[in-house]
Amino acid sequence: MKVGGLARRTLWPDAVGDSVHVIDQRALPHRWVEAQLATVGAVAQAIAEMWVRGAPLIGATAAYGMALQCRADASDAGLHEARRQLDATRPTAVNLAWATRRMLAQLLPLPEAQRATAAWLEAAAIAEEDVATNAAIGQHGLAMLQALAASRPTGRPLQVLTHCNAGWLATVDWGTALAPIYQAHDAGLAVHVWVDETRPRNQGASLTAWELGQAGIAHTVIADNTGGHLMQHGEVDVVIVGADRVTARGDVCNKIGTYLKALAAYDNGVPFYAAVPRSTVDFTLDDGLADIPIEMRTPREVTHLTGLDAQGRLVEVQLAPGGTPALNPAFDVTPARLVTGLITERGIVTPEALRS
Repeated sequence: MKVGGLARRTLWPDAVGDSVHVIDQRALPHRWVEAQLATVGAVAQAIAEMWVRGAPLIGATAAYGMALQCRADASDAGLHEARRQLDATRPTAVNLAWATRRMLAQLLPLPEAQRATAAWLEAAAIAEEDVATNAAIGQHGLAMLQALAASRPTGRPLQVLTHCNAGWLATVDWGTALAPIYQAHDAGLAVHVWVDETRPRNQGASLTAWELGQAGIAHTVIADNTGGHLMQHGEVDVVIVGADRVTARGDVCNKIGTYLKALAAYDNGVPFYAAVPRSTVDFTLDDGLADIPIEMRTPREVTHLTGLDAQGRLVEVQLAPGGTPALNPAFDVTPARLVTGLITERGIVTPEALRS
């Protein structure tokens, strides 16, 4: 995608192959900050502290973490320890363990002397596959949006609601939930996006709004609890979200608050889609409520907020009274019965058809 008219990706390897560069997304939308990661420990920190976030991007970044480990210690023990360290950073996103498992499967059969080169190539392959996968998700989602637009009154744009950030900042490029919107915009389809602010980290208000603004796509930021009201008044044509994990029966685990959007969509007859690569589907799990581990994050993300002050400085302010307890689960699970379809790189499937 483009930033200031220039094509960018969320991560890119160093030319000499001894580090990987990422966007430190904690500073967006107010600052553009790039970080250079040269060790598996630095990669683990970047994932845990959400310099990078979004299931596909976490997986690609972790793959480069495994490659960087090979520069330091390519032994079996070193690789297993690197995988353990990376997998422990964020337990909900399935792409993380998927990527480190794939790297181990590729590297362990090789002699140690060959592992560093092979690891770098495999990490690059994972990144490139992510770009192609998300472009394909966009194409399938575009067809759905075009069909919806054809059935709606002329004279107004298609109204799409999304939750959290599942744009190119959550992947290597294109994004998942936003990929169909980008391709619809490029195809000349009039689209307007309702952007949930997505408390407590506000990835919608900060990241999604920033992305859409860079692309010139019409959008409006709304409070998280506004979506149901808009659906009741016919102001939402479709909901599209991403996911950090989808079970074999189609339960969707996404940013906290997604379940409430799905309930409102179901009650108002609004289609609800999750856009996901097949690598986000965990076929080892069926029951999302019982089986998906839900990451619990620091209460400070709920009780405090970061933004610009009147002098343009990034500052953190306290919202709740001092000492107030806060609960901060990062994700919730939307049951498959509330999901209209899953937009994958192979096409749109119902939860029931996911296994096929």
